[in-house]
Amino acid sequence: MSKVKVAVIGYGHLGKWHCQKAAQLDNCEFIAIVEAFPGGREKAAQEHPNIRVCETVDEVINDVDAFVIVTPTSTHAGLVEKLLSAGKHVFCEKPLCSNTDEIKQIESNLNSYLVLQVGHSERCHQAWEVLKQKFEKLSGQTIVKINRFAPFKGRATDVDVVQDLMIHDIDLMLYLFNKTPKKVKAYGFEIRTEKYDHAVAQFDLGEGSICEITSGRNSTHEVRELEVVSKDGCYRVDLMNNTWAFAPKDQLSDGSFVEEHSYEKRDHLLLEQQYFYNSILNETKPFVDFQDGKKAVEIIDCVIESLNNNKEVEIHG
Repeated sequence: MSKVKVAVIGYGHLGKWHCQKAAQLDNCEFIAIVEAFPGGREKAAQEHPNIRVCETVDEVINDVDAFVIVTPTSTHAGLVEKLLSAGKHVFCEKPLCSNTDEIKQIESNLNSYLVLQVGHSERCHQAWEVLKQKFEKLSGQTIVKINRFAPFKGRATDVDVVQDLMIHDIDLMLYLFNKTPKKVKAYGFEIRTEKYDHAVAQFDLGEGSICEITSGRNSTHEVRELEVVSKDGCYRVDLMNNTWAFAPKDQLSDGSFVEEHSYEKRDHLLLEQQYFYNSILNETKPFVDFQDGKKAVEIIDCVIESLNNNKEVEIHG
């Protein structure tokens, strides 16, 4: 196989972008778009006149090697199960599914020869190539704060803000610090919808270290930032403007107190798909694998339990 034959499921806001990426890449052959709604199929056909557009997965399942799932979270588990059982490679947008019960269903359909990749795109920031190693070497007490909030956009209202936005930063916490938190206490509000629209989760990372993640989808402005403070100094990463800075414990050689850096802005969706197809063609581990997606969903369940019951919840893993 020199190219992966692929279909994209879902032609909503994010699905449109994924279709554009699939059309650009040389390591895949973009075969079809699957879209349940007539209006979405019409738009897909207009934007991609040379691509087959169909209503159901069954119409194209025998014609492709892999699927990219870009549908509401509530549909993920059923689609992933169906496609894995049909022997198809799967790239599923985050989160992998809605809860741990669905994780168990997916796990029973895993095959070692199939690639299952999860769309935790925030791992693609170039800054992590430098900072991940620095964060993992921090010793003693560390305080991490991650903020992600924006004005209401009316999307992803089938899930709460934990599954919609906080999932990004839960995965970053696990990825950047290579630690599974021990406990979580969460607080939240329903504002625009009947689900949590704003939430704060305080994670106990052990040894006196904590990570506080704030996620909101009814803010006055948009923020995506990470701050790490330890006895060695303070790191701050602006994920919107692609910059990071470090204030060390000692004065710098030029007499200043803060070193500032910028980093390359990347097309995360394009990179993710490229990684996915390369993993299939080269038979290598996916960029974000099932275990990564599973762990994020398990922690989401703990956060939601804490929100619902107003109590601290232990995290096992």
